[in-house]
Amino acid sequence: MRLLKGKQNIFGIGFVLLLVILVTATAGCALIDRLQAWKQGGEAPIAENPGEPEGTGTQDGTFSGETKEISLYFSDEAQQHLVCEMRTIPKVEGIARAAMQELIAGPSVESGLLPTIPVGTQLLDINVRPDGVCVVDLSGELVKNHPGGSTGEEMTVYSIVDTLTQFPSVKEVQILVDGQTVETIAGHLDVSTTMARNEEIILNK
Repeated sequence: MRLLKGKQNIFGIGFVLLLVILVTATAGCALIDRLQAWKQGGEAPIAENPGEPEGTGTQDGTFSGETKEISLYFSDEAQQHLVCEMRTIPKVEGIARAAMQELIAGPSVESGLLPTIPVGTQLLDINVRPDGVCVVDLSGELVKNHPGGSTGEEMTVYSIVDTLTQFPSVKEVQILVDGQTVETIAGHLDVSTTMARNEEIILNK
């Protein structure tokens, strides 16, 4: 009888250890999956409110039912100044990525403003570094399809820079084309280094 009871105790302990191992393995796999997903996403989320609790977003990165108003900068009709267009979008963790996608999509028809990003340009990657530099990587169409002109180039470059530097975590912007640093987009403005916000080009700030 004592031997049987001892075997039952051993079996019980073994069962508990097995459950602990299974739970630990499952949690580890979930953590690995989250790390891989973050790495593939490319962008470190901008923390506009460091006190905001983690885990409030949904699986697709949005905050269910919440919206965010952002500033997008497009060209005026004379292509001499940038004009701010306010746009309300779903609140997401990667707000800089969302803002760039909206900028690429162009201004609303009723605004009367002109797009600043050449047709066909795609956002390849975007990262906000701890030092406050936002590295934005755009496809080759940014250069290939650019209409040219010094003012047109300024509109393109600073629409990107001024749109991204609206966020507190972004101090300067580095523009890449197909993953590479380029000297210029249309031959007039040096974009090989990081660029700071330009308030003077904005009309009716």
